[in-house]
Amino acid sequence: MAIRKILTVPDPRLRQKARPVKRVDKRVQALFDDMLETMHAAPGIGLAAPQIGVGLRVIVLELPEEEDGNPLTGQPIFLANPELVSARGSEEEQEGCLSVPGFVGYVERATEVIVQGLDRRGRKVRIEANGLLARALQHEIDHLDGVLYVDRLSGPDKLFRIVKEEEETSSEAAHKERAEM
Repeated sequence: MAIRKILTVPDPRLRQKARPVKRVDKRVQALFDDMLETMHAAPGIGLAAPQIGVGLRVIVLELPEEEDGNPLTGQPIFLANPELVSARGSEEEQEGCLSVPGFVGYVERATEVIVQGLDRRGRKVRIEANGLLARALQHEIDHLDGVLYVDRLSGPDKLFRIVKEEEETSSEAAHKERAEM
């Protein structure tokens, strides 16, 4: 297993459509492992192969333990050739992306989805998901088609810069220092 470099915008490879996996073999399983390790190191809850410069339809996800009510919580999900079979409902929620660092946006997505693909052994699987898992699956499948969450924003007012606590603290200290002068 190896931690790979995560591509960030405006890298053109993020905009390319990924090729289908012909067979889940040892090479694809090694890619799954590298992606999981890379995602954990970032840290994130999902990663698509194009985000590490590999043009294959491969994604990994792992929801945090605190995501109650989902039987797949805390377990890695490995999918080759994931395909959205059905989607219903709609809600606008916040998303971020390892390839768009420093920002979050409010994106409208389906609340319930059914996704099918191949697991790490090459067996067909079907996942019925809602909540965060449904959102994450849609987000990662978008990556396979060269689509970023920022493309799905309803307007520029839906994108926000993340201010890290350190920046906030130093900015507040500088402001306080100027006020005391």
